[in-house]
Amino acid sequence: MKYFDIDRIYREIPLDKIPWNSEIPPEALVELVQEGKVRPCRTIDLGCGAGNYALYLAGRGFDVTGVDSSPTAIKIAEENAKIRGVRCRFIVADLLCDLHQVTGTFDFAYDWEFLHHIFPEDRKTYIKNVYTLLNPGATYFSVCFSEKDPQFGGQGKYRQTRIGTTLYFSSESEVRELLSLAFTIRELKTVEISGKYGPHCAVSVLAVRN
Repeated sequence: MKYFDIDRIYREIPLDKIPWNSEIPPEALVELVQEGKVRPCRTIDLGCGAGNYALYLAGRGFDVTGVDSSPTAIKIAEENAKIRGVRCRFIVADLLCDLHQVTGTFDFAYDWEFLHHIFPEDRKTYIKNVYTLLNPGATYFSVCFSEKDPQFGGQGKYRQTRIGTTLYFSSESEVRELLSLAFTIRELKTVEISGKYGPHCAVSVLAVRN
């Protein structure tokens, strides 16, 4: 199965019409910060898009690098950083490929609604890259759509969205198995998250790199 051209979305669709683009940081990420589960540190936002959440964290003392495969999204993120007067690095890179563009390692990595864009055959490569980017003991946080979610037409694992992307809907057991060799899972649960067109069921995982 082929991946959709994400850069085309950022080129052709207004930001307010892109389903995952939101200037308001998700409650789950905010709670991690407010509860002290993650503290200001070297952080990488995986699949950062327009950089909204990276800028939220950078504004709270985190040293953030945002990575996305879309050059258009990265340009928007850089412009947003200038407008807000927030220091943040943004890099164009494919998270399924060699990440030589990303220098150094990190203490916190997160992907919000990104993992469900990666198909099962590529997920081990992705998690291997995440592992390589992190220091031992670093925290990894991910939220992706659950197979229990009723959105986009039913109960199938692969579902097409209204803008043409194809997503893979995961189970808790799939996420657990994916991370089990390289990470120690601290929390794994199915939660409800808000979305532009209604709430979603999602698998949320908080893990520590071995």
